[in-house]
Amino acid sequence: MDIIKKKYKSRLRRRKGIRKKIIGVKERPRLSVFRSSKNIYCQIIDDTDGVTLASASSLEKDIKDKTPYGGNVKAAELVGQKIAEEASKLGITKIVFDRGGYKYHGRVKALADSARKNNLDC
Repeated sequence: MDIIKKKYKSRLRRRKGIRKKIIGVKERPRLSVFRSSKNIYCQIIDDTDGVTLASASSLEKDIKDKTPYGGNVKAAELVGQKIAEEASKLGITKIVFDRGGYKYHGRVKALADSARKNNLDC
């Protein structure tokens, strides 16, 4: 099996196990993270209604102006800051963090830490 396919399947297996345990509700929605090689994306999701409440990514204009490449830790910090601002506009202060099967390291950790610094409790 190709190493890339194996890593992808392993991540999906981990993600499936995580999603069995983590459920976002109105009082504490889920912050879901997806990272590609060139960008990072996150969404705040209410799983009871199946609705995305807010989203942010390294492709947004204000983030892209600050850092041209979206696949690094600096971009992840900016995305974490942006999602925390969006959440505060909606009155959301507590969330459940869903790392999406990725290791809690590097860009995923930077996004979560940045969201915490900006008053988002995860």
